[in-house]
Amino acid sequence: MTRPTSGMLHHVEIWVPDLNRAAASFGWLLESLGYTLFQSWSNGRSWRLGATYLVFEQSLDLTAGQHDRYRPGLNHLAFHIESNDTVDALVSGALQHGWSLMFPDRHPNTSGTNYAAYMENTDGFEVELVAINPSEPD
Repeated sequence: MTRPTSGMLHHVEIWVPDLNRAAASFGWLLESLGYTLFQSWSNGRSWRLGATYLVFEQSLDLTAGQHDRYRPGLNHLAFHIESNDTVDALVSGALQHGWSLMFPDRHPNTSGTNYAAYMENTDGFEVELVAINPSEPD
């Protein structure tokens, strides 16, 4: 593996209320995006893509049963997706893996050159899937 560029994201750790639910929804999504299971222990899992990995760990000091993206902290994770068709296929498959489509009346969200879908899992975590027109700058 080549050495990561300085400043590149190393990992993100997300505390979840239920590891099994997180592993089912995020595991399916991440593996669909090319991540592979990297680490597994009694109260956590991580998935890796290149030099970056995402960690999901069951909170030991649970103060809420569901994530609230409106509170300080993580609002959502956004992933680059290769094409509009891939966004649509992921949304279709996600519905069987603990995800629901947010803002269905505005789906697909097309702002500027982006074609995006916003989804939320059972525990209230949001992901954005974004296909960017390759002829336009990011």
